[in-house]
Amino acid sequence: MPDRPSSLIGWRLLALLYDLFPALALWFVVAAAFTLVHGDAVRGGALGLLEFAALWLVTGLYATWSWHRGGQTLGMRPWRLHLVAVDGGRPGWRALWLRYALGGVSLLAGGLGFWWAWLDRDRLTWHDRLSRTRLLRGQARPLA
Repeated sequence: MPDRPSSLIGWRLLALLYDLFPALALWFVVAAAFTLVHGDAVRGGALGLLEFAALWLVTGLYATWSWHRGGQTLGMRPWRLHLVAVDGGRPGWRALWLRYALGGVSLLAGGLGFWWAWLDRDRLTWHDRLSRTRLLRGQARPLA
């Protein structure tokens, strides 16, 4: 029986933890902008939903731009994780945003989409499989 690929769950979680820090910095900027405009901290209602959407969007811009530019976010670099399309090339914007959105759903479901990699025959998460992207660990590859 051939060796199954690694699920990379531990490396993925470490990268997510590291990526929390640049995300927090971006969230502070967004929250400061909302506070300046509103004159006080936003505590809910329509403005609170708008702020949440802005936080989600700015985090998505950070992740998708990082993946598109170099195949990895800041949190992925220390662990030598690289995102590629199934053909080994650079994923398109649609695939990257789909990956980001599905990764969020996976986290909201208690991480179930991540844990799924332990059961998947190719060791892929929900967002890997549905966005047709793969997370690889090892030396950097030039993206086509």
